[in-house]
Amino acid sequence: MSLHDDAVLVLKEYEDQDELRGLYLDHLAAHADGMWKACEAGHLTASALVVDPERGRVLLTLHKKLGKWLQMGGHCEPGDATLADAALREATEESGIPGLTLLPGGPVRLDRHPIPAPCHWHLDVQYAALAPAGAVEAISDESLDLRWYRYDEVAAVADTSVVRLMEATRARL
Repeated sequence: MSLHDDAVLVLKEYEDQDELRGLYLDHLAAHADGMWKACEAGHLTASALVVDPERGRVLLTLHKKLGKWLQMGGHCEPGDATLADAALREATEESGIPGLTLLPGGPVRLDRHPIPAPCHWHLDVQYAALAPAGAVEAISDESLDLRWYRYDEVAAVADTSVVRLMEATRARL
């Protein structure tokens, strides 16, 4: 099964955000290359909020290009068999934490946001990744900083998309 086919199945099974989910599915139906950065009409991305539920905190990265505190994530790559694989790979690479596991139940949220030309949109499929006990983060080349934030601190440092992802993750936990 191709990554494109996996994304269609994942989105068909996702039971929330009907209008946005439909937009993602329409995009994939119209663009055979809709999974890849080269698709100038927009492309799917995969991200994961790294969570330490025992300590009531999330790990955010200070994005190098955007200068914002965000969840880990990015573009799908040819070696990714599934969207979940892409999200877990991105979370592991950007957090430096081995042994992350995705929260069961598939994506937690969808978030569509504009990006600079030549592409116009990221259609982000957002997961949550559970940090193993005693996890120690390690900054990557893609980040300016990594920092753990208590749940009640996130709204003061991150935008509403990250806050919504955290809230949806906590509801699923």
